[in-house]
Amino acid sequence: MAYDWLKGIEDHYDIVVIGSGLGGLTGANVLAKCGHKVLLLEHHYQLGGLATWFTRKGGHIFDISLHGFPIGMIKSIRKYWSQDIANSIVQLKGVRFINPQFSIDTTFDREDFTRQLVEKFQVPAETVERFFTDLRAMNFYDNSQETTGQMFARYFPGRDDVQRLLMEPIAYANGSTLDDPAITFGIVFSNFMSKGVYTFQGGSDVLIKKMGVELKTNGVEVRKHVVVEKVLTEERDGRKQVTGVVANGRTIRCDVVLSNANIKNTVLRLAGEESFTPEFVAQAKAIRVNTSSCQVYLGIRKGETLPHIGDLVFTSEEPVFSSEKLVDLHTTSRTFSMYYPDTRPGTDRYTVVVSINAKYDDWNNLNEEQYATEKQRLIDESIAALEKYIPDVRGKIEWQEAATPRTIERYTRHWAGTSFGTKFEGLKVSMDLPAQLPGLYHAGSVGIIMSGWLGTINYGVIVANQIDKALAAKKRAAPAQPANA
Repeated sequence: MAYDWLKGIEDHYDIVVIGSGLGGLTGANVLAKCGHKVLLLEHHYQLGGLATWFTRKGGHIFDISLHGFPIGMIKSIRKYWSQDIANSIVQLKGVRFINPQFSIDTTFDREDFTRQLVEKFQVPAETVERFFTDLRAMNFYDNSQETTGQMFARYFPGRDDVQRLLMEPIAYANGSTLDDPAITFGIVFSNFMSKGVYTFQGGSDVLIKKMGVELKTNGVEVRKHVVVEKVLTEERDGRKQVTGVVANGRTIRCDVVLSNANIKNTVLRLAGEESFTPEFVAQAKAIRVNTSSCQVYLGIRKGETLPHIGDLVFTSEEPVFSSEKLVDLHTTSRTFSMYYPDTRPGTDRYTVVVSINAKYDDWNNLNEEQYATEKQRLIDESIAALEKYIPDVRGKIEWQEAATPRTIERYTRHWAGTSFGTKFEGLKVSMDLPAQLPGLYHAGSVGIIMSGWLGTINYGVIVANQIDKALAAKKRAAPAQPANA
């Protein structure tokens, strides 16, 4: 007899949260602290979405993907989670770029980047200062049609080396391209340029477990292994509104659904086209999902050590930066996330996670034999690339495996296996959702600037506050109940 993963749940909740990426987790936590009864449903066997981990025999623990975020994460974690979790956020000071155009080591903050641009790249100091100042002034509501490529041409004409230095790390962080709106680069880059790149010391396993404890403390009901199949609606006062969900074949009633799924999944599959106007459905269908990524996981044998070559090492053999080449099936561009023992205090283990940007269709169109061959090629090429910096590393590797956009699709259910959510137009559809279908909200990764750890956490907070206000207004508008009711 199959285990009942919904055993003991109640028939009605104020809010059901679908998915436990950082947006869903944070939204659930904020809403519970506001006093609402929250049920969080996750189809996977552990929480975190792409901010998660897995283990392999031999004591290996691998964080999924490349994790790095701006200093603003400390404030957001402290405010919306706990000081204890915030205390484990530390700066990555060893960021390296190695490619045919230049090789530099940087702390990846505004002061050091200014020095590098002026001294190494010979860019006039006033140009660098104006560039950084203008980026800081960008906001969500700018109506500029300028692309990132056009912006670079204004500030640094003919300098494809400068363009590479500025663009490459952000493309790895959120999947943006030179053809995307400049705002999608500017806001993210200026956040990083504030004080550098940070990560969570202890690993994703420690982070998510601490978040799980916090959720429980604040009263969130958390259930894993639960697939939400449908968002239920009823027509009231002439228009449809959310009344619950169907999960693992069971109906659960609620006043609000907060979806942490991909926005296209949320609109077109969970709620269904029949719940919206044809115009809104057309907008949802027109949303372009962003690109995806591959990872190669290398576990170092217990007792072996690796020299410190940097925390994040951006490498490429491409002669110049190209958004198209970065996601090519045979790209030579990859980033090494180096996990030394102090990354996970209390251990003496080393691991390496190699991140490669990718296109879903390149991997989805392979047959099984081709797929296995290409995954092995990915591993072999990644090890060969790492040998340039650690010549004897091959003999120290005990575990190796690869993940692709198909892997991401399988474990996260993201539309087309995207790692980076949607292009910019996804943000408007996400924000307009409750006006189209009352009771349905979305806090997934949309618009590139809402991608990454900090963006998804903050978007979860924004949407949670909207839900709290809507439920408060609904309560005020409800007729008073008789005293003896």
